[in-house]
Amino acid sequence: MTAHSIATESERTSSTAAERVLIVEDDGATRSGLTELVRTWGFMAEAAADGDEGLEKISSFRPSIVVTDLVMPRKTGLELLEVVRDMDSAIAVILLTAQGTVESAVEAIRNGAYDYLTKPVDPQRLRILLDKAAERQHALREVRALRRQLRDRGAFGGMIGASPEMRKIYQVVEQAAPTTASVLITGESGTGKELVAQTIHALSPRGQMPYVPINCAAIPETLLESEIFGHEKGAFTGAMERRQGVFELADRGTIFLDEIAEMTPQTQVKLLRVLQERRFRRLGGRVETPVDVRVVAATNQDPLQAVRDNKLREDLFYRLNVFAIALPPLRDRKEDLPLLTQAFIAEFADRNGKAVKAISGEAMRKLEQYHWPGNVRELRNVIERATILAEGEFIELKHLPPLGVVPVAAVGSGMTLEAGITVEEAERRLIVLTLEHTRDNKTRAAEILGISLKTLHNKLNRLGLRKGL
Repeated sequence: MTAHSIATESERTSSTAAERVLIVEDDGATRSGLTELVRTWGFMAEAAADGDEGLEKISSFRPSIVVTDLVMPRKTGLELLEVVRDMDSAIAVILLTAQGTVESAVEAIRNGAYDYLTKPVDPQRLRILLDKAAERQHALREVRALRRQLRDRGAFGGMIGASPEMRKIYQVVEQAAPTTASVLITGESGTGKELVAQTIHALSPRGQMPYVPINCAAIPETLLESEIFGHEKGAFTGAMERRQGVFELADRGTIFLDEIAEMTPQTQVKLLRVLQERRFRRLGGRVETPVDVRVVAATNQDPLQAVRDNKLREDLFYRLNVFAIALPPLRDRKEDLPLLTQAFIAEFADRNGKAVKAISGEAMRKLEQYHWPGNVRELRNVIERATILAEGEFIELKHLPPLGVVPVAAVGSGMTLEAGITVEEAERRLIVLTLEHTRDNKTRAAEILGISLKTLHNKLNRLGLRKGL
């Protein structure tokens, strides 16, 4: 047995150990055989001879998975399914059916059954179904725990906020996470796009598998394709050895492709093919390798505008946009400021050994008056600094940096726009003022402007600003 197979078996055992399986079957020999088989796989298993006894066992044994025969005396599998769905819709029901009743089983799936198996039962197929159902149950428990967390303190995993805008996002995340569908996250820089991607991964059945992020704007175009697909030794100058790309590293897990619109058109074509074929080829390689990866992508641009500007291929956009999540800027959900602030205070006080417990009312009002062009990332940085500077249990106004002198709020005071000015000239003035505000810190300026660092450099070159700064 290989190390991989040992690891896989260990993962299965840990995921199935807590799962309770009820076998409902009127044939005694089949019932006994299936119950013992399921127990050998690490599940807790009980048996019932018909639907009525099955309902009694569900109340006492409380299974998360029910395997039931479709045709039984007293109460059929379909009738049992209907009652189970009313009792607890989270219970996964797997139906056992003879060839002549497959059509009824398919109809039952439409009504909420998890899946079905034809008799005689194939043990390998049953094992696969039980493992998948166990993974689903684990993911559902995570979601329920997060719902309690949200109700208690306005949080959903690592995401924080109880505003209507954020609750809508939690709902989409909850729907998308258990699936294998691609997700496209949009929003300004600093709104928490990667945090959403991490939450989707953690709540999915792939949560224990690799999560591999890559920022397409932070990697030179000449190296991006190699980073994504990997390369063989000698594929290009400097390729001294074979290297795995993120698709290979994330097999059975999730890839997060940030700033997808910064990817070159040629690489977008290859990415689209991998998403369609589920196979990739390393640079310089001849063999295609199958891969099982869920892709979550993000951009701080309007994706439809990026398609119109030929920055994002239309076919790739539709392939990624199965689930669309648009994150609001912090200025549009300021009711979440107290929750976010308190969460960051707790985090940084613990990390830095500080006694800070809260923020004063005066300091909180200052945060609420600010426009937050850098969004949650900027708030996080402000609170980290303030927590470190605070001497006692409260962050005071004096611990906050100067706020309110940022270009977005400066039209008419520091930046003037007159009628007839071109868009290019307005953009030039905004970039210059932002760089002056950040003392030529281009990374910070890009965050404030809501663009990637690579896009800022491109604009500096196009507007002829690099020499003058």
